[in-house]
Amino acid sequence: MFEDEIGKAISAHGQWKQKLRGAIDTGSSDTTPEKVRQDCNCAFGKWLYEHMPADQKSTSYYKEVRELHAKFHVEAGSILGLAVVGKKNEANELMKMGGNFSKLSSQLTKKLQEWRASA
Repeated sequence: MFEDEIGKAISAHGQWKQKLRGAIDTGSSDTTPEKVRQDCNCAFGKWLYEHMPADQKSTSYYKEVRELHAKFHVEAGSILGLAVVGKKNEANELMKMGGNFSKLSSQLTKKLQEWRASA
């Protein structure tokens, strides 16, 4: 169960790059930047806060993943905010390789993989 949820999280957060690219290209989204900025709205966030096994909440992985996950959502929300008001260049700048979104995404994925391997 735990390993499955971590795997789902890695996949779902990897898909955000495509969702944000689509929003940048179209100028629209099926969600709001405000909702995206909150890390408790996605399936993983709900699991992380509401259904995480108690023994895992005491690990350093939990704290680090929770912090990275929150930062990831703030950055994704910022990009989406630019995208839906037509600021394509600014949104693309935040999405570029080596940018904060890319770094946070990589750090979150790496930490999730480490956590899954340690369980």
